Amino acid sequence: MNFSISEENYIKSIYHLQVLHERVNASMLAGMVNTKAASVTDMLKKLHKKKLVHYEPYKSFILTDEGNKIALNIVRKHRLWEYFLVNKLGFQWDQVHDIAEELEHINSIELISRLDEFLQYPEFDPHGDPIPNSKGKMIALKRINLTEIPLKKMAVVSYIKDQSVAMLDLLKHFQISIGTKIKISKRFEFDGSVEIKIDKLPDAILSNQVAKNIYCVI
Repeated sequence: MNFSISEENYIKSIYHLQVLHERVNASMLAGMVNTKAASVTDMLKKLHKKKLVHYEPYKSFILTDEGNKIALNIVRKHRLWEYFLVNKLGFQWDQVHDIAEELEHINSIELISRLDEFLQYPEFDPHGDPIPNSKGKMIALKRINLTEIPLKKMAVVSYIKDQSVAMLDLLKHFQISIGTKIKISKRFEFDGSVEIKIDKLPDAILSNQVAKNIYCVI
């Protein structure tokens, strides 16, 4: 069954909200897709009719098993395209989201299968998000927030929570990306900021807000 771009965007948005909140309500979804509540209600009725979402008026809702399967497929395509754009075409990690938003709606199973094979089956996208495999399975890593890493302990950046262009541009300024080895040399009680050390670079100070968006593996 084929779906419209709008339907796919709603399905993917519900999935991402579920990851954060388990159950989703109309106002949360309206904010994520940037539309009016009435439009959300109309779409939810369509998706419910297609058995993609468990929906009752004025109640929270979740994707059905089939809806979740479709969402994971869209997420898989998006993250594979981001990996391709960064690692094969030389885009920066803060340039690829909008392009991947367009490419994720290509519905050729054969194309995505060959893309995955060409890329040698990557498990994470350029921002550290796991890429679902062809069966919808993803690797789960135990990640630790940068603010919780012990002093002087070497860690490797594995995920960025806020993937806005502004955040990624700021991290690029500090030469922080997925795979960067990083240590916290000092914490400042006054505002929660941290002093970090990266290889041979000069020590730098990250605000608490920035540090809370960086996750690492030790």
